[in-house]
Amino acid sequence: MAGLDQYEVVIGLEVHAQLLTDSKMYCPCSAQYAAAAPNTHVCPICLGLPGALPVINRKAVENTVLTGLALNCEIPPFAKFDRKNYPYPDLMKGYQISQYDAPLCVRGWLDCEVAGERRRVGITRVHLEEDVAKLLHVSERGESYSLIDVNRSGVPLMEIVSEPDIRSAEEARQYLVQLRAILRFLGVSSGNMEEGSFRCDANISLRPLGSDTLGAKVEVKNMNSFRAVFRAMEYEAVRQAEVLASGGRIEQETRGWLEAKGITVSQRSKEYAHDYRYFPEPDLPPLELAPSWVDDLRRRLPELPAAKLARLQEQYGLPAYDARLLTAEPGPAQYFDRLVATYPNAKVASNWITGELFRLLNASGKQIEESPIGPESLAELLTMVDRGEVSNSAAKVALEEMFASGQSAAAAVTAKGLAQISDESGLAAVVRQAIAANPQSAADYRAGKKQALGFLVGQVMRASQGKANPAVVNRLLAAELEKR
Repeated sequence: MAGLDQYEVVIGLEVHAQLLTDSKMYCPCSAQYAAAAPNTHVCPICLGLPGALPVINRKAVENTVLTGLALNCEIPPFAKFDRKNYPYPDLMKGYQISQYDAPLCVRGWLDCEVAGERRRVGITRVHLEEDVAKLLHVSERGESYSLIDVNRSGVPLMEIVSEPDIRSAEEARQYLVQLRAILRFLGVSSGNMEEGSFRCDANISLRPLGSDTLGAKVEVKNMNSFRAVFRAMEYEAVRQAEVLASGGRIEQETRGWLEAKGITVSQRSKEYAHDYRYFPEPDLPPLELAPSWVDDLRRRLPELPAAKLARLQEQYGLPAYDARLLTAEPGPAQYFDRLVATYPNAKVASNWITGELFRLLNASGKQIEESPIGPESLAELLTMVDRGEVSNSAAKVALEEMFASGQSAAAAVTAKGLAQISDESGLAAVVRQAIAANPQSAADYRAGKKQALGFLVGQVMRASQGKANPAVVNRLLAAELEKR
């Protein structure tokens, strides 16, 4: 039986990202619907009532064009909105105001890395539309029915459509990771898949190795995590290979991913563009995007994840692993830049952010932007370690106190009694006592067993309750043992 190794996997992704705007796409209702009571952020426009006229949200257009520029897209001078017609209970008007043949952004690309190899995925288009209402399916007392919450209807929704350039499930996952990072660095979308603000549909097909002809594609929906996309693409590729190997043919259809079972199931035949009967939206004017306005947006682009990743490695000599951890989200990258502006040891700074600080943040469920410890406070603590005022282990205790209380580094060290003893005159007596109390270890050291020094250092540290400066203790012990 022919296996998957005889075929090339061809994947294209359609990503829908809710945009961070105060109001909805075509009306002044609040777009912050998540915590609101059902059907409270509504008006005649997003309810789809007859005679209600939409108005374009300028901020949503700006966010979409910013995204297109970040994805290396061309920005045509002309764009328009279209009606996408399909009947469904969550579509209040019976049509969706979207874009069809004149989108805001076209012909871009995004690089991602898979197994150390850089892969370029083409971006077909980035366009703007409105989200639909939310359906809640209920079963109780032997009856099943659906409720509808219109709060989400009309929230600005940006669609990013890739070319069918993706060749594996892992590449699909990495593409999505990079894309979400870009949206978060731009500040245009939260990118939370679990909350539905970043959704992905995938078109996947197989073709014989060496062939340029695309096979019949299957659209896969209902994937709400990067892991789900990866698993669904792996499953669907194997399923299609098995169908072809058994002499069957792949039907162009839409299938849903069942996370609990790890399979896709048929939902309906796949629609074509003409099924939606697109036509220009008569209630909205076309958009003319002045080159000067586009250039102004281009100048507003922040340093994007790939550029920041390269800079942290080149400017600070960070390993690729550290740089990737710091640039996966905008918060840690900004925190790092502020920290090294005050505390220049980049590797130590990276270790403390990705180690101890991340540990405290994860345990508390906080983002780094919510951290009670600012970069300047962490710089203060690390400087105290470098000066020998506090040991590395004691600094971790101090960090926990700073995180819990919001105190400065100096105040936390004092409150916990963590100040390190570096005064040689004060430590000399403790060193002599350790030698006197452990004559055999002292004799072993003088006999050439240098590891005996470690035991004596431990005795001094215990006697000082861990506050003695280990470097000073080592030096004093060696000097004392050598002169006898």
